[in-house]
Order: sequence, then C-alpha cells, then structure tokens
Amino acid sequence: MSAFLFANLNPDIILDAIESQGIFPSSGLLALNSYENRVYQFQADDGLRYVVKFYRPERWTNQQIEEEHQFSLSMAEVDVPVVAPLVIQGQSLFEYQGWRFAIFPSVGGRSFEVDNLDQLERVGQYLGRMHQKVGSTLFEHRLSINTEEMLDQPLSLLRDWLPEGLAVPFFTVAEQVAEAAKAAYQPQSIIRLHGDCHPSNILWRDGPMLVDLDDARNGPAVQDLWMMLAGDDNERRLQLEVLLEGYEAFCDFDSRELALIEPLRAMRMIHYMGWLARRWQDAAFQRAFPWFNSQRYWEEQILALKEQLAALQQAPLSLIPGY
Repeated sequence: MSAFLFANLNPDIILDAIESQGIFPSSGLLALNSYENRVYQFQADDGLRYVVKFYRPERWTNQQIEEEHQFSLSMAEVDVPVVAPLVIQGQSLFEYQGWRFAIFPSVGGRSFEVDNLDQLERVGQYLGRMHQKVGSTLFEHRLSINTEEMLDQPLSLLRDWLPEGLAVPFFTVAEQVAEAAKAAYQPQSIIRLHGDCHPSNILWRDGPMLVDLDDARNGPAVQDLWMMLAGDDNERRLQLEVLLEGYEAFCDFDSRELALIEPLRAMRMIHYMGWLARRWQDAAFQRAFPWFNSQRYWEEQILALKEQLAALQQAPLSLIPGY
C-alpha cells in the first residue's frame, strides 16, 4: 500500500474499522490536525468521545507502534498524565483491510502556556517522573536519535529540491551546520523519551496532559526539555531553572546535556525540511504547507541555517548562576 494513498481511507472504512472493535459511533467524524497520520474524533453510542488514529503505511513497523503504546501505558501506570490507547481484548493496535489503527479516549484541555512559570514547573515535575519511572527501559525496535537520519538523509534528499541559484548557498551553510552538529552531539547517556515534547503536544487540564508519542525515541533527557524554552538567553535561563526545579524533584539532570540543545535544534531544522520534501506527494501537505519549496522558503532557510551555525559556535546555554 502506497504511503500516499490516504485518499482511499474513506468514511465507510473508518466507521467499519471502529465498529470492528465493538465501538459504535453515533456522530460524524471530525478530522483533527495531523499530517503524518489520519486522526478523527467521534462520539460513540455509550455517550463517550473517542479519537481514532490511522497510521501512515510504511512508516513504522507493528513492533515499533506497539512499543509506543506500551510506553504510554507504562506512563499511565505510574501516574504520568498521558493519553494512552485503549486496550481491547489484550490489544492496542488493530488492523482493518490493511489499515493499522488505534483508538484513544478523547480528552479536552487548554493550550499549555510556556510563559506561565507555574505550569512550566508542573510540566518539569511530570517529565522528571516519566524519565525516572519508565525512561531507563530503552526501546528495542524504535531508533535512537541519530545524525544519519536527522542530518545526512534529509540533506541527500534535498539535493533534488533546491531551485537553481540557491543550491550552492544552501548546501554550503547546511553542510557546515551538519558537521558542527555532528561534532557537538555526543550524548553521555540515553533514555526512553517522548521525543517530540513541544508545547503543542501538551494539553492543560487540572495539570499537564502529554499527547502524541508518535515520535518516541531513545535519546538524551534534554530532548524532552529544550523545546519548552523560548525567547532571549535570559528568558530561556529562567525557564530552564523553573523547568529543572520541577524535573529534579524526581530525576537528576546532567547539566552537560545543555551542550546538546543547539545540535538537537539543528538536527530538527534539517530533518523538518526533509520531512516536508519526503511527504510532498501527499495532498494534505500541499494544502497545509503551500509555501514549501518556494524561492522565498529556501531563502529563509538559508538565513535560519546561518543563524543556527552562529548558535552552534557560541557557548551553550548555562544555568542561572547559583542554581
């Protein structure tokens, strides 16, 4: 099945797949924001709301998806707030007519406010609890964060995408960023991570609720922390202090990992460009990212990479003196 045949995933198949697990929708299907997979919210005849997630073909193996599910279920068992999949007759990953899917409870919530220091400390507490309680058992089938996947492969793919006249300036700076990131990305230890822990993947109810573990990986602990930091150096230092105050109530943090923040940011930037190029045949991507692959887009990426190269050449973010 082609990775770009989500158009064949029609409402009849979706409803039949859900009903195959003994859950009977009583409402229409509301498509939720998701580009990598297809995700729909619905209400069932039991009065509860659910979310069904259909996985993109050819991306993850069944073992990799099941590891993600087991990770989130393990988090729930130790009181880390996470949206974990339903387990029905001992299974959390299902298949219907070749489509793999999972069903989750639907939870509401407000946006997590990164500039709210009280909320930030609470998030730090739960991330520390997650890393301490379930982080040490590494994924067996999911990849660890690595420079080949995050840097080499995207840059190789992008060689066919740059418009004439911008290829040389783009790859000149991109290759410098990649080499600097490779040299600096030397994690001392790795654990099991959420992997994509940015503010949009945290809902706020009475406290934080972690969602979307689709990119769960092994990697350094700081990967689940650095995307919470925003603003200038002083703002980020304050945010880091508050985040770690909550985190270290449960789990020690190795301050040497702060030197990994800018390499990880560089890896994310280049991987994101490659991700858009790799998925561009999917019509959903063309609708959601119409600016991709324009002359202006690549000019902006050249500028962003130059700024990132400068960041890689500076001293890493440090904790507030006296922390």
